[in-house]
Amino acid sequence: MDKAYMIGFGVAIGVLVLGVEASGVAWGALYDLASMFITFGGATATTMMQNPFELTMNIHKIYKLAWLKNEIDINRYVLQIVSLSEIARREGILALEDHVDKLDSKFLTKALQMIIDGTDPEIAKRVMRIEIEALEARHAGNRGWFDTLATMGPAFGMLGTLIGLVGMLSNLGGDTSGLGKAMAAALITTLYGSFLANVFAIPTNNKLKGRTGDEVTLMNMLLEGVMSIQAGENPKVIMDKLLCFVDPSSRDALIKQREAEGGGG
Repeated sequence: MDKAYMIGFGVAIGVLVLGVEASGVAWGALYDLASMFITFGGATATTMMQNPFELTMNIHKIYKLAWLKNEIDINRYVLQIVSLSEIARREGILALEDHVDKLDSKFLTKALQMIIDGTDPEIAKRVMRIEIEALEARHAGNRGWFDTLATMGPAFGMLGTLIGLVGMLSNLGGDTSGLGKAMAAALITTLYGSFLANVFAIPTNNKLKGRTGDEVTLMNMLLEGVMSIQAGENPKVIMDKLLCFVDPSSRDALIKQREAEGGGG
């Protein structure tokens, strides 16, 4: 599980709870079933209207990705690429055929297979770029569900507030003793809408955006490595290139690990 997301979500809830307790607001005053229907129901319904039905039915799977720990180990792939470059340098690119099926990255497998098959480098690079662009577009569409929800939540919160205010103002000519309570109930929908957007939808959208960024960085690194292998570059040069994609704080350790594995120039 992603600690940052879980801890941040927990702290956000905790801060809200402490704020309510410190302000002396009764918890019962924050519960209003009609306001929940208007805000959560209305926001979800209009979000469904703007997105494919299949996406809405599978949105729980996409949301789970925000909770999952980022398991991309870019360092491992750097070492893998450099190792493959040494094999290609010693035995030729065709020797990589025996190693393609052992790779756990479909993107890397496809890119390597293209250069093994003798595909023109520019064509191979363009095909893999399209693969990256398609992934970004697909992920953006999935994140769009939460982006829409972040907009609809506050919108329906305000709509609910306006409905409450209309009801409250319509009774101004009669008993005014309950105006304060009516005003509080009217404002609860705004509270719900803000919570839905700022604690749930926006953080989830941004977390998924970060997941996509990490995946795209890895794919660009793999593509650069494969194209360098195809060009017959020195493994040491390839290592230096790929280190540009690695966090600077872990570069020295990665170099030492490569040297310990017997990597040459």
